[in-house]
Amino acid sequence: MKRLSDIGTIKEILSRYGFNFSKGLGQNFLINPSVCPRMAELSGAGEGVGVIEIGPGIGVLTQELCALADKVVAVEIDKRLIPVLEETLGEFDNLKVINEDVLKLDLNKLIEDEFKGMKVVVCANLPYYITSPVIMKLLEDRLPIEAITVMVQKEAAQRICAEVGSRESGAVTVAVNFYSKPEMCFTVSAGSFMPAPKVDSAVMRLNVYKEPLFKLEDDKKFFRVVKAAFAQRRKTVLNSISSSLGLEKQVVNEVLLECNINPQSRAEKLSMNDFAEIAGRIG
Repeated sequence: MKRLSDIGTIKEILSRYGFNFSKGLGQNFLINPSVCPRMAELSGAGEGVGVIEIGPGIGVLTQELCALADKVVAVEIDKRLIPVLEETLGEFDNLKVINEDVLKLDLNKLIEDEFKGMKVVVCANLPYYITSPVIMKLLEDRLPIEAITVMVQKEAAQRICAEVGSRESGAVTVAVNFYSKPEMCFTVSAGSFMPAPKVDSAVMRLNVYKEPLFKLEDDKKFFRVVKAAFAQRRKTVLNSISSSLGLEKQVVNEVLLECNINPQSRAEKLSMNDFAEIAGRIG
C-alpha cells in the first residue's frame, strides 16, 4: 500500500492532478500514520463486514478499511478526487467509490444493493461543517448499521458524548443518545492534518441501538420539544419551550408540573425520560 499519510506523497499526487484544498468542503487530509489504523479497527471493519466511508479524501483511511473489511463503499462529493482515488486505491477490488453528496443519498437502498448478507458500519473523517447533519441523517434514516465511528471537531465530540442532563449536553446530545450509545475513543491534534485546522479533533463511536431508546407515538414531536428546550439555553425550560413552540406559558407550565419537572430548570438539567414525558403530554 502507498503511504498516503506521507506529506511528500500527498503533495506529489495532488500536484499531478492540479488539486487545491477547498475550504468550502472542509478538506483536511490526515498525515498522522497512527490515526487511521486505529479508526479502522475501532469501526468494527472485518470479515463479513461492509463499510460506508464518507469523504475519503485521497484514501488514507479507505485503504485501512479495505484491508480489513469484505467491502467498502466510499462516498466522495468532490469530483476532482475521483481520478486521484482511482490511482491511490486501484489495488483494492473490494472498493466502490461513489461521487455523490451523502446528505442526498438513499443510504438504505445503498446498503441493500451493496452489502447483502453483511453487517454494516460507518467510518469517516467528517468535515466540521457537516458533522451534525451527517450524523443525524445516519441515525434518523434508521439504517441497518451496527456502529458509526467518526472523527469530528473535539468540542463537537465532547458535546455529543456528554451525559444527558449534564452542563455540556445539548440538543444533539439528546438526539444522538436517543438512537445510540456514544463513546469518546481518542483525540487527534490539529498537527495531524494537512492543512492543519485551528482546533483539535476526536474520534468517537456511536453504538447504534436496534430500536430507539424510547418507543414514542410521535418521534418528530419529541425532537421538536428537545430543539425548543435548547433553543434559548439561558432561559428556563418553561420560557424556551413556550416561546419556541408558540405555546402559552400556562399550558407549558402545567405540562412540566405534571411531569414533575421544575419549570425554572434549564434544558441541560433534563433527562431523556423528562423530554419523552413532555413530548407525550404537550400539544
